[in-house]
Amino acid sequence: MLKGGFLLRSESTTKSRDRFRILPILALTAAALLIGGYHLGVEDAEIYLPAAIKLLHPNLYPYASEFFLSHGHLSLFGAVLAVTAKITGMSIDWTVFAWYLLTLFATLSACWLFLAHCFSSSYARWTAMFVTTAVLSMPATNTGLLLFDPYLTARSFSTPLALLALTSILEHRYAFAGIAVFVTALFHPQMVLYIAFLWAVIWAAERMRTRSREPLAVPVSGMALLPGGFHLSPARGNYREALFSRDYFFLYDWTWYHWLGLLAPLGILAWLCSSEVRGTRPAFRLVTLALIPFGLISIASAAFLCSSPDFEMFARLQPLRSFHLITLLFVLLLAGVIGEYAAESRNWVPIVMFLPLAAGMYINARGTYPHSAHIELPSNTSTNSWVNTLLWVRSNTPTDAVFAVDSRYFKDTPMDVHGFRSISERSALADYYKDGGVVSLFPELADEWKQMSNATYGLNHFSRAQFVSLRTDYPEVSWTVIHGVAPAELDCPYQQDSFVVCRMPVLKN
Repeated sequence: MLKGGFLLRSESTTKSRDRFRILPILALTAAALLIGGYHLGVEDAEIYLPAAIKLLHPNLYPYASEFFLSHGHLSLFGAVLAVTAKITGMSIDWTVFAWYLLTLFATLSACWLFLAHCFSSSYARWTAMFVTTAVLSMPATNTGLLLFDPYLTARSFSTPLALLALTSILEHRYAFAGIAVFVTALFHPQMVLYIAFLWAVIWAAERMRTRSREPLAVPVSGMALLPGGFHLSPARGNYREALFSRDYFFLYDWTWYHWLGLLAPLGILAWLCSSEVRGTRPAFRLVTLALIPFGLISIASAAFLCSSPDFEMFARLQPLRSFHLITLLFVLLLAGVIGEYAAESRNWVPIVMFLPLAAGMYINARGTYPHSAHIELPSNTSTNSWVNTLLWVRSNTPTDAVFAVDSRYFKDTPMDVHGFRSISERSALADYYKDGGVVSLFPELADEWKQMSNATYGLNHFSRAQFVSLRTDYPEVSWTVIHGVAPAELDCPYQQDSFVVCRMPVLKN
């Protein structure tokens, strides 16, 4: 029966054991939201969200939109948000929040379906679900990715889709798996490479295990999905600066504990694969077996790309992003094994495991965004003074306004990595950090990025003469946001909590 609304202790048939449990997963979705929090327009949402806003309101972002459209035109993410907002009549902020909750629920639901195919006992599955819910906001070693972000991006869609594809592969439902892989590609062309490659590894592992000569379905090589622009030569000039600002692209920059995050899960998976784990189904051993070469090949590929400067243009392929999927599956499988042996006759084990993990991840989440509410519900006001400034900009400046902001603003303390474009819904010159990440994937933007980010470096301390010089170089720029004190000669209609919004000086003919 279902005890406390969550933990199933016994079920009579295989069908009932595998039945989807919507109410407990809804409760775990709420718990995951409370643990990890939610933030609008932070981190990579600064790249993904403006693409959706521009589809909804084409008159917005008339300048420098290439820094987010470079990603946007490769994904259905923006179109889905824009269409949802039009159909429902919701604001884009509420649309984003609604989709965040839906994708969070979808991810946990996909985890359950995967676990139901790997474990026969309910206590193993629910232990894994509790543990995974608690640690969803943990990093996948040094890949620059969390298992599930506290904000909405294309990965919010690709993660549950990839899990559904994997479960379908394990069930030999290849048509459904192919559809899931295809839809994943529509949302995130880069992340789909990893599930496609894992499918190929599972295919090989299953053939080795069964030694069958009958052909099994296998996806087309992911190499066909690679974009152009790759060539054998060292990265040069401004692109090199952007590329090497992403130290996680290069294995030789990883510390020992980052390496531990790569190798320890593979070692434990190898041990699980070679052991007779009670209460597991055939898919358990197949997945643990496949993840080992999958991870090792990814590491070898990353090491190869670091072996010579001639391969630097290929570093943006980021083969180690496969560890996003590996880490998530590792957590599910290991927690399930612990539940199988520890929770069979102890109802309290999942809760005892869940509570300290949840508390630790909550404290970490609060420390990551110390100047913001833990769950930033859509509103006209915010506890974060930077977000309040951007909301004022959204409501009180022309829709075609172009802003200059200090190019290093993104990591300034009060900002809590909230992006200017994503919240203000206004154009801006390129920033150094987040737009630099775009440049690391799209080298053709490097010179423009460098010129813009140099032009606004140190803007918070500019004199009026420097603002005049900036306006001369970029006459499209009509407004600026300053963190600090503005020159007395500027017209600044907003001055609050150390932030100032000013009109740029008018150039004399």
